[in-house]
Amino acid sequence: MELLHIFLTSVASVILLFLLTKLLGNRQMSQLSMFDYINGITIGSIAAEMATSLEDDFLKPLVAMLVYAGISFAISFFTCKSIHLRRFVMGNALVLFHDGKIYEKNLLKAKIDLDDFLTQCRNNGYFNLSDIHAAILETNGKISFLPKEEKRPVNPSDLGISPKQQEIVANMVMDGNIFDGNLKYRGKNREWLLKQLKSQDVKDLKEVLLATCDGDDNLSVYLKTKTKSDRDMFN
Repeated sequence: MELLHIFLTSVASVILLFLLTKLLGNRQMSQLSMFDYINGITIGSIAAEMATSLEDDFLKPLVAMLVYAGISFAISFFTCKSIHLRRFVMGNALVLFHDGKIYEKNLLKAKIDLDDFLTQCRNNGYFNLSDIHAAILETNGKISFLPKEEKRPVNPSDLGISPKQQEIVANMVMDGNIFDGNLKYRGKNREWLLKQLKSQDVKDLKEVLLATCDGDDNLSVYLKTKTKSDRDMFN
């Protein structure tokens, strides 16, 4: 009976966590602030307590989860409306490096030592500080780098070229299933798709793991394969 109770409360906590995550938005996954991080851990801990509680009174952790989620939602809403509140909750960006100067006090404030900073530079492709004009610690904990003008990648506008804007690559087939909505969006139909697959010697739609179409109507097909690669190209 206790195992059944744990099973049911675990399922309920997972469903509730899913609903709360949908309510709070994808920022919980992609742009965690310090408040979001702490709040997410707290809600997860309460959900775990709710799932493993053997007592019949599971309303207490349920109410606690709803309160934490409600507060988080309210803060997210009001920080979108008020720039002052947003800066108070989220913090401000910090300039760590600018025009050849390393700002030690800002590194200390951000709890980043010099080795960590240099590691972040290398992770972003900058092995020489002289290639960087500015480095800024954003409120989400990531460092943004502005390269010096002579070190940045060449843009088509630098060469006087105006290339055609690329369109988003659309998935037409995934795991043998045709996405009719994407076909319609690109002005195509199943007949066109099957003809394209046939031209690439694809006889059975179930063999297609993924098929994508770019803005120029070029279909790229990736077939399922049962073989595995035993070669590790990075060692």
